[in-house]
Amino acid sequence: MSITKFEAQKNSVNWGIIGCGNVTEYKSGPAFNRVPNSSLVAVMRRDAEKAKDYAKRHQVPKWYHHANDLINDPDISAIYIATPPKYHEEYAIAAMQAGKPVYVEKPMSLDVASCYRMKEFSDRSGIKLSIAHYRRALPMFLKVKSLIDEHVIGDVKLVNIRMLQPDQSVMVAKTSENWRVDPNISGGGIFFDLAPHQLDLVHYFFGSAASYFGIATNQAGLYQAEDIVSGSMLLENNIVFNGVWCFTVPENAEEDLFEIIGSKGKISFPVFGNTIEVEIEGNKEQISFPKEPHIQQHMIEKIVQYFLGTAPNPCSAADAIQSMKLMEKFVYGK
Repeated sequence: MSITKFEAQKNSVNWGIIGCGNVTEYKSGPAFNRVPNSSLVAVMRRDAEKAKDYAKRHQVPKWYHHANDLINDPDISAIYIATPPKYHEEYAIAAMQAGKPVYVEKPMSLDVASCYRMKEFSDRSGIKLSIAHYRRALPMFLKVKSLIDEHVIGDVKLVNIRMLQPDQSVMVAKTSENWRVDPNISGGGIFFDLAPHQLDLVHYFFGSAASYFGIATNQAGLYQAEDIVSGSMLLENNIVFNGVWCFTVPENAEEDLFEIIGSKGKISFPVFGNTIEVEIEGNKEQISFPKEPHIQQHMIEKIVQYFLGTAPNPCSAADAIQSMKLMEKFVYGK
């Protein structure tokens, strides 16, 4: 493994966060100070008072309200971008132009074309780029992968995903201020916010898709984005996948299911939960995992190792582009 100038000069990663909003309060932000060889030294938010408040509450030494000021801070050696997807490409390329490796929230960007531009810049410049598909680093999903790889349920035949949420849920607020349902900011609706986790796991567990198609529409008219999506694919190893996402179901129909059916049994679990159920010949076993206080911590530890040149990229741009392609195809037919 070749050593870059960044790796040769550093034995730790000093982080700056662009976009210190809700996702950074518990899921990611505190974890940067909890993994070896890593420190959070600065945060940025366009609202200066909110940036200052975040820095004070989380004991971060510096705060900014202009992204370029944070990017060009000589004390910062790597950038975490946690803004809405519309801004990912701009800030990622600016950070890489400054010679700083980048960790980008999912979805990787607004659309596939933007993702390719980010990847190409990283490839040309040699500056590292990783994407926050952090569930692939969690113990629960590593266990699922080991069960699959050990053929505990035999040969996998079929994979099903159902993500059904009511329109009054936390994620599906009926408000024009919810950027997650504005395609100009998020790329699509709530599907573009949640499905990256699920579709990335499909690729992580089973590999790439040979063919795929989908349909999407807006049934309730609560916002301009799609509120129901259906997608199917044939994976390269001949596994069939079907998924449905609907964000206007009644509360008694709410569901979060990832189901893997094999020749000897099945594995099922909620992607946003903590328990795996394995069923073989009518016998069921549940495997539970503790709730992670900072759910990105395992991934951030791997990212730090990658940036320091001691481990491979845990989620590359090429990895993330696979799920972006699926989402675009399912929703827009591209």
